[in-house]
Amino acid sequence: MCRLRPVVAHCEPVHHVEGPRPKVSVLRQIAGLLGWLLLSFAAAAVGVVASADAGAFYEQLVRPDWAPPGWLFAPVWTVLYVLMGVAAWLVWRVHDFREGRTALALFIVQLGANALWTWVFFVWHQGALAFAEVILLWCLIVATAASFQRLNALAAVLLLPYLAWVTLAAALTFSTWRLNPDLL
Repeated sequence: MCRLRPVVAHCEPVHHVEGPRPKVSVLRQIAGLLGWLLLSFAAAAVGVVASADAGAFYEQLVRPDWAPPGWLFAPVWTVLYVLMGVAAWLVWRVHDFREGRTALALFIVQLGANALWTWVFFVWHQGALAFAEVILLWCLIVATAASFQRLNALAAVLLLPYLAWVTLAAALTFSTWRLNPDLL
């Protein structure tokens, strides 16, 4: 950028190695939020396809006394997918893919693991594999939350209800698998 002073012109380089990031437009922020929510709910849709007949199968299973009723899963997961999408968006809107690459990649991988569990449990009826998979999912959520924490504390906090629910899901998967050796 050149600034003219009386008598002498002074030129400075246009690029800055370090400096504030340009502000992201409101339209881009809204599109980004919708994109992260859409990605989160795409994982949910993969699970919905797999769980189309899950209600009948779930009712057949012997479950521990502390198991939540079947009707509770859809509203809880809906809230959790919203929280996940917002958490990813908070990281993306400030750090983009350049600085947030690892954290956002972990987020996407854990979404894949999330979608896979429903297939393993409800379609393929593989209790042991579903338990191993939910443990992997739990670890991926912890890694994602830790990566998010380094970039945006609120984004990490938004993943805590998800981690709590998956902790319950892991215990429920294990218990249900062990109670139903002939079905799982």
